[in-house]
Amino acid sequence: MYRQVDDFLNEWSASAQGTIQVLKALTDDKLEQSIVEGHSTLGWLGWHLVGAAGYFSFLAGLKVPMTRQEDPIPSTAAEIVAAYENVANSVKEEAAKLSNEDLLEEVKGFTGPIARGALLRVMVDHQTHHRGQMTVLVRQAGLPVPGVLGPTKEMQK
Repeated sequence: MYRQVDDFLNEWSASAQGTIQVLKALTDDKLEQSIVEGHSTLGWLGWHLVGAAGYFSFLAGLKVPMTRQEDPIPSTAAEIVAAYENVANSVKEEAAKLSNEDLLEEVKGFTGPIARGALLRVMVDHQTHHRGQMTVLVRQAGLPVPGVLGPTKEMQK
């Protein structure tokens, strides 16, 4: 749980930058890559991260752009990157308006009331989870895997 706004802002900035690196590794022809047929694709996961950042932020009381579940997945990786960059920057701008006391306030969560700082922690964890899934699919698609938290196997030559 975040108790200091600066802690959230620092972690969100790093996490969002890592997600941008992974999204920028995508190519239009690989957006349909999935682990097996019928599972989440790279395009779906990228678009899900855009939507999830908006929805978590909405629950936390932040005013950021939101996509609807029924909005179609963009057909280009560049559109997904641009939408994610927009929502990630908005999260940072809106969260900067919070006070440390605001992080302790209870807001509506997925299963009931939750401290805003705890919900923001779940948002970062959720993004990290899906970003990890994406790196597996990026490698499976034959694309270069970015070194989000350090060098990847391909970088260690």
